[in-house]
Amino acid sequence: MAAAINRAMPSLTCLDTGEQAILTIVDATRTHGDGARRVVALSHANLILRSGEFVAVMGPSGSGKSTLLNLAGGLDTPSSGKVLVEGRDLASLNVARRAAIRRRSIGYVFQDFNLLPSLNAIENVSFPLELDGWPIRKARKAALEALRETGVAELALRRPEDMSGGQAQRVAIARALVGRRRLLLADEPTGALDSAAGTKVMEVLRSRADAGCAVLMVTHEPRFAAWADRTVFIRDGRITDETGATDFDELFTCDGEDDDDAGDARNSSQHNFRNNPGEQ
Repeated sequence: MAAAINRAMPSLTCLDTGEQAILTIVDATRTHGDGARRVVALSHANLILRSGEFVAVMGPSGSGKSTLLNLAGGLDTPSSGKVLVEGRDLASLNVARRAAIRRRSIGYVFQDFNLLPSLNAIENVSFPLELDGWPIRKARKAALEALRETGVAELALRRPEDMSGGQAQRVAIARALVGRRRLLLADEPTGALDSAAGTKVMEVLRSRADAGCAVLMVTHEPRFAAWADRTVFIRDGRITDETGATDFDELFTCDGEDDDDAGDARNSSQHNFRNNPGEQ
């Protein structure tokens, strides 16, 4: 179905729950260059993401997915339009206040993990809190809790070089979640992982959304997008379509299984993780 998100400016208040949106993107356009060299990376995008919602973003390479994510996280500002995180217009803030919101409200998960090689897992996870002025003991306690939530507490003293790809990514997710950030942005978080490790990462992201975090994930893979509540599609800088999880099930395939089997496998995996997160 055609997405309503590009036809109307979203309200800050979610109509179905009455709660404030975590992320609101209003008619956002991002261009680079001028005149004949002007390139439109994103055009008139509208999107709303509330607490507990998991949204996937799909589209061809160069379509504007990463631009959307960078705007959502305050790593870039729109040429026109607005991006609001918990009601605050990021572009209207000075550099210091925008950086503070990124540290305290927004978590990032990248394809290449971006863990500091000289630090062990608990030090990597606590590092952003320590930068924000947290006492080391309090920061390490919060970091251990985040590692426990992502099922890798046993890796607390291990350095990145001694972790598998899936383990390193879950440590990176713990770092993104530490301090109870309410918005989680993930850019191809499964891109460097095998199928099994990718599924475990998706279990963590789904679990965090179910716990109230707002999750926005860029992915190329339909089987991982199917974990989201809805998927938006971007082409040539425009959000062109949107589908809900029910509609998207027909696109979900996994290792040759038919759609029903794949959906059952996904649902079973989610159930097992939510009941036994430390065993994954």
